[in-house]
Amino acid sequence: MASRKNLVVDRTALAHKARYALTHPQRVPGYLRRAGRDRWLAFKYRDHVSYYRAVMASDTRRSPDAAVGSPTREEWLRLGRLQFDYLLGHGLAPSARMLDIGCGNLRAGWRFIDYLEPGNYYGIDISPDVLIAAKRTLTEQGLQAKLPHLTLTQDLKLDFLPEAHFDVVHAHSVFSHSPLHVIEECLAHVGRVLAPGGFFDFTFDRTVGTEHQVLREDFYYRTETLTGLAERHGLSACFMNDWELLGHGQSKIRVTAEPLPAAPSVPV
Repeated sequence: MASRKNLVVDRTALAHKARYALTHPQRVPGYLRRAGRDRWLAFKYRDHVSYYRAVMASDTRRSPDAAVGSPTREEWLRLGRLQFDYLLGHGLAPSARMLDIGCGNLRAGWRFIDYLEPGNYYGIDISPDVLIAAKRTLTEQGLQAKLPHLTLTQDLKLDFLPEAHFDVVHAHSVFSHSPLHVIEECLAHVGRVLAPGGFFDFTFDRTVGTEHQVLREDFYYRTETLTGLAERHGLSACFMNDWELLGHGQSKIRVTAEPLPAAPSVPV
């Protein structure tokens, strides 16, 4: 669970950057390299999707696992298992039809593909480089017969997908890298593709202080900002306290086109 201190910190503040550099000096060179790269990419690509596609291309060349936020293969496996077990505990059935937004190199996706009936997994991503890595994961796991869909997308309008089709829509570590207009685009259209009784789970970096971003890559939002945005587009939104207990670092919200029961309260 995120500590209260981490929830209120403003990572853009000079004092925070100085303290962080003093306590983590080994990370300073990497941060400076990333900052220089991001300045160049931000100048070259003005819209966020093109910018972040270039970020993913750069990161995937170095390591597909690291590009999706896993510094080691062991961590890649652990975080994929965490996502899979959570949805399994929330009633995911093999017959469910699943849309995985930002599927990456199938960190969790290969487990869902293996579990779901053939053809029931649909993964989309903005990065062609990471989708090539996803196909490699699919081959390594021997899951070709499950016939998953892996599709490149430019936006989150989801207009190429059928209406009322998906029982579960899932976006892990997508909105944590997205400005608000990209999140709103998704929330404005996801209700159309949700099947009756279906839900959309997404993680985000939570703050209870000032909303901010770091290097145009990491975005920190208040819970009420995102639940309010969902509600403005006719969706019911619920903060998932049980996910918070797992210690992942990000928080999770579930939205549906129908009223949701309140999640059990957990002390923060």
